[in-house]
Amino acid sequence: MSEPEEPTTTQKRSITKAEINQQPLIAWEGEICILESAEAMQAAVAKLQREAHLGFDTETRPTFKKGDYYPPALIQLATEDCVYLFRISKIGTLAPLLPLLEAPDILKTGVAIKDDVKELRAMEDFTPAGFVEIADITVKLGYENRGLRALAALILYGRISKAAQVSNWARDELDEKQIRYAATDAWISREIYVRAMAEAEVR
Repeated sequence: MSEPEEPTTTQKRSITKAEINQQPLIAWEGEICILESAEAMQAAVAKLQREAHLGFDTETRPTFKKGDYYPPALIQLATEDCVYLFRISKIGTLAPLLPLLEAPDILKTGVAIKDDVKELRAMEDFTPAGFVEIADITVKLGYENRGLRALAALILYGRISKAAQVSNWARDELDEKQIRYAATDAWISREIYVRAMAEAEVR
C-alpha cells in the first residue's frame, strides 16, 4: 500500500481544500476481497469475527433527482492486511453481516459513521454496537476538520482520490477505480483511528 508518512512534532490542526490537493495520493494497495453472495459473505464474516478492530465505510448509488432514494450498495471492512467489500446490493439483505454489525467487542471505526449506520438500519433494522466516530476522537486532539479526506491529509499526510466518489455502486461489476476507492476509504478509516489513539497515548 502507499504508506503514509510518520507524524511530526509540528503537526497541523486544520487544513484547507487547496492544501489537501497539494498532498501526494495515497491508496490501499494490499489484498482486496470482494464478496457477492450470501455464502461468501458468511465465510468472510466468520474470519472477521476474530478481529478486534475494523475500518468501516459504506457506498451508495448517488441520486440526481429530488425524492430519489437508493439503499447502501456496498459495505467495506478493513483489517490490517485485507479490505473486504461486501456487495449487499447483490443479495438485498444485511443478514450475513449482522454478527459483525451487532458485535460490541469488535471495534468499527469511521467518519460520519452514524449516518452510515442510519442508512443501513433503514434497509434492515438491527442493534448496532461497537461503532466509533473517528472525528469525536480527533476533535479532542485539537483537529478542526472532521471529514475523512481532511483527516487523512492532516494525520496521514496524504490525499484520497475522489475519482470514483460519485459513481454507480450498484452496477453489475465494479471497475478498478471503484474497488480501489472503496478499499482505500475503509483502510483510511482504520489507520486514522490507530494514529489518533497513538497520539492520545503520548499526551
